[in-house]
Amino acid sequence: MELSISRQCELLNISRSAYYYQPVPVVNAEEVKLLKGIKEELILHPFYGYRKIAIALKHMSVTRKQVRLIMAKAGLRAIYPKKWLSIACKQHEKYPYLLKDMKIWLPNQIWTTDITYIRLSGGHVYLVAIIDLWSRKVISWRMSNTLDTEFCVSALLEAIDLYGVPAVFNTDQGSQFTSEAFITVLKKHRVRISMDGKGRALDNIYVERLWRTLKYEEIYLNDYRSMDELKAAVKKYFNFYNTERFHQSLEYATPDEIYYSAFKHSLKEKAA
Repeated sequence: MELSISRQCELLNISRSAYYYQPVPVVNAEEVKLLKGIKEELILHPFYGYRKIAIALKHMSVTRKQVRLIMAKAGLRAIYPKKWLSIACKQHEKYPYLLKDMKIWLPNQIWTTDITYIRLSGGHVYLVAIIDLWSRKVISWRMSNTLDTEFCVSALLEAIDLYGVPAVFNTDQGSQFTSEAFITVLKKHRVRISMDGKGRALDNIYVERLWRTLKYEEIYLNDYRSMDELKAAVKKYFNFYNTERFHQSLEYATPDEIYYSAFKHSLKEKAA
């Protein structure tokens, strides 16, 4: 015996209006077309936000608001480093900022450092690098799957072991760099400690540029599945960055050329 619609709804514990409901498409044809354009643009430029995508898709006569809403609805967003990787610890001692009006004129005068994160399939890892401000040379780096202090201290020890001791070491006030373990190494080698304060968001601009360059020229172009694979790629890239990549800010010289030329000049003066 065939049951009536009312009886079927009663047995299923649903209303008759729910039975007759016809789902409405979430997006219309125009939105589907725009979504396709946004996805294609993100494949080419994964670091574009909705503003730049709107400009790139201006031939589709779209607005920023339309792009932003559709990206939010589809769960799409640009790839960019998260802020506040280094969180301050109130209990740690802070040090004054020493770089104001300081003229940078030789290698190993000022080193600086920062932390960024890199996405992996199924997670992410943290990367710390130390650079020489005079030459922009990457002195050392370390990678970790936890945001602890140990990998930062390890990078610092390697930098000192390979390149000597800087006159000044500048960091932000993140807990990794204000920790007793990190500060002890600097004090042991009599390095002057400088820390960025409030309102000095651009003090670490050179390391931020390094992160941007690394990610746009290497990380975003590949799909790394493991930390070992990523480490090998970062090692290869930093070697290229130091020895082969021309830097406009260095008048198209490489960091290694700038870093070592100062020592060669000093040796020539002593020989004379």
